[in-house]
Amino acid sequence: MSRILVAEDEHRISSFIEKGLRASGFTVTVVTDGPAAYEIAMSGGHDLLLLDLGLPLLDGFAVLQRLRQSGNRIPVIILTARSGVNDTVAGLQGGADDYIAKPFRFDELVARIRLRLKSQDRAIEVTVLRYGELALDLTTHRAAVNGQQVDLSAREYCLLETLMRHPGQVLSREQLLSRVWGYDYDPGSNVVDVYIRYLRRKLGAGRIETLRGIGYRLSETGSTAG
Repeated sequence: MSRILVAEDEHRISSFIEKGLRASGFTVTVVTDGPAAYEIAMSGGHDLLLLDLGLPLLDGFAVLQRLRQSGNRIPVIILTARSGVNDTVAGLQGGADDYIAKPFRFDELVARIRLRLKSQDRAIEVTVLRYGELALDLTTHRAAVNGQQVDLSAREYCLLETLMRHPGQVLSREQLLSRVWGYDYDPGSNVVDVYIRYLRRKLGAGRIETLRGIGYRLSETGSTAG
């Protein structure tokens, strides 16, 4: 089980990340300031550092600089609200392995973490998700029903990918909101229901089941999309 060190001083965000990573099978340690991030990263007990730039006492840039100057090669993914080109370039040139701007999609965060953790002799990745008559090509972002291509918007693709990565599992509106739209999306929004309707029109009315009061689940069979 991979061990992730999360350096984030905003409790709402760190709690969201911690819960999500634990649910994804990671062991997680959370620290809230720069010196703690540096000391624990230097201990060698973690496989990856998720690093916010705006940490108190010692900012993320300084933490990263000290780690690299000390010869520590722990993979570092910067996760920050600073999305400007200069900050991105500075982070990558300073030794970060990746840079993700807030707000972010949780599934994308997990995917990038797993990418950094994979060894060179990893097995060939699955590039097409299949469930019943549905197929989703992860490289071209194209969906197909019974071999017939279906055009999806970017958000529709993200929603379908999330459902297909959890075949047979019921996902609540809150889970779909956090995974597809990000941690800071209004929990009272009906955007999930709206996009479920969009997908049903394109994939078939019975392709996504509603479990009233619980959430949504992908079905292996459904009526033909019209």
